[in-house]
Amino acid sequence: MSNLIPTSYRQGAARYIGRIAPSPTGLLHLGHAATFWTAHQRAQEAEGKLLLRNEDLDPHRSRAGFVEAMLEDLAWLCIVWTPPMVSQSERLALYREALDRLLLAGHSYPCRCSRQDLARMAHAPHDDHAAQEPDDERVYPNICRPALREQHLEPAFQPNTNYRFRVPDGAVLRFTDRNLGPRAFTAGIDFGDFLIWRKDGVPSYQLACVVDDAAMGITEVVRGRDLLKSTARQMLLQRALGLTSPEYFHTPLLVDSEGNRLAKRHDALALRTLRERGHSPERVIAMFQASAIRSGT
Repeated sequence: MSNLIPTSYRQGAARYIGRIAPSPTGLLHLGHAATFWTAHQRAQEAEGKLLLRNEDLDPHRSRAGFVEAMLEDLAWLCIVWTPPMVSQSERLALYREALDRLLLAGHSYPCRCSRQDLARMAHAPHDDHAAQEPDDERVYPNICRPALREQHLEPAFQPNTNYRFRVPDGAVLRFTDRNLGPRAFTAGIDFGDFLIWRKDGVPSYQLACVVDDAAMGITEVVRGRDLLKSTARQMLLQRALGLTSPEYFHTPLLVDSEGNRLAKRHDALALRTLRERGHSPERVIAMFQASAIRSGT
């Protein structure tokens, strides 16, 4: 795969390279703060680097104002990251190259299911517009999956077409999470063929994440436990693309006083709102620590 990573990342890179990857589709909230603070702490403890990736692939919901707000919020929370910031909207060539490789190797096929069927698969599984429960994307019923002997007969990339990754049914994906311990998911049972490219020319969360983590040299991914199944999906993509899997550290999901998961719809818990109410960074850190205790994980 072409190496389009900025030279500054490659020269003198620390052994530990982590990342935070906010989406500029809303204001950062307490749940983001908890995950990003954990990533920051782990990078600091390892005397490594923490990179910032702006996951701005959604053309309808991404806003420049949210990018500015997230940078201000990260600075206010004293989260230190190593520039430059990577923006996914500027890296479409990398994602398309990965898709072409998957097509050539017979790992992907066109999917002609309706827009309504695919709408929520365009976002990361933890997005409010996607899953309502942790990583609850339904197993794809293989409506468009070609017979294995026919898959190599599929034509090359076709514009205005959705593409799915063909999972090896029955394959067990095992990994030891650095926070939650051993995990295992079975392809075709816990998750099915998943979307990797949308017909509007945008890669899915899964594909973009895998390509960027590899290109940025990420050694550990810190993110919420609602993305455990996504780790299994991404491991399949990494294998298919000949990439090394990073380590993973999944954090507990934060909940409110009623046990509901914190999300972007909780405007009162946006960092910007808390700042305006006079909260200090120390108080915010204490808030998400208390929420983590309520989550029971």
